[in-house]
Amino acid sequence: MWIAKHFRLSHAYTELEALTAERTAELQTLSQRLLKVQDEERRKLARDLHDSTGQTLTALKISASLLQETCREVPAALAMVSDVVQLADQAIEEIRTMSYLLHPPLLDEVGFACAAEWYIEGFAKRSGINVRADIVTPHERLPKSVEITLFRVLQESLTNVHRHSGASEAIIHLLHQGDAVILEVRDFGNGIPKELLRLLQGISPKSGVGLAGMRERLRELNGKLEIESDARGTSMRATVPLDGRTRSIPLETHGVVCASAAA
Repeated sequence: MWIAKHFRLSHAYTELEALTAERTAELQTLSQRLLKVQDEERRKLARDLHDSTGQTLTALKISASLLQETCREVPAALAMVSDVVQLADQAIEEIRTMSYLLHPPLLDEVGFACAAEWYIEGFAKRSGINVRADIVTPHERLPKSVEITLFRVLQESLTNVHRHSGASEAIIHLLHQGDAVILEVRDFGNGIPKELLRLLQGISPKSGVGLAGMRERLRELNGKLEIESDARGTSMRATVPLDGRTRSIPLETHGVVCASAAA
């Protein structure tokens, strides 16, 4: 009797484990699809903002600039029109920045290294944080999926530095080590309390949507995210293996360098 009951419990437990594994796999697949849809929507929205809203604002600025010429003899009207031109310039710049933050054209055109340099430079200006970057440019472009993942990890990591670390300085390293690419973002801020760090290093609701998204992106590429922190600051390290499934693309096929793309 006891043996039969034990067998039934063991069988039920095995079925429950199998069902849990199946549901976990389904959730991971759904999460990965959602991230891909998100990337496509960001790309589309960025293009629409640049090509539609940006062009409308440019037309508005041109019209206001022409109107300035006819208001030379009316100082009050000229001042108002000049304000409109200035506001149009500001809106154009904000739309361009928003568009590029959603999905920088450099990421598609010349790859992660150039897009990262552009993003880091803008982040440093916006945040006031001094960021030093040591990005080793490879002879070949990284696969598209790897580039997008690394760029989103970079964005989220620097956002966390700005929001939570209290740091005035950060360092970014991108290097190739064996058959893997490693992105490390390190700040010199307050560090993370030990109890919170333990939760962040595992799977916990307190890890937040951004951290969960980084892990999900890396998991799809068989990569991993490591977090280390102490009183001297915090380090986020993303490692992505480069295997046959994620072959690189020769840079020569693109024929563009960072300097010309950024101009």
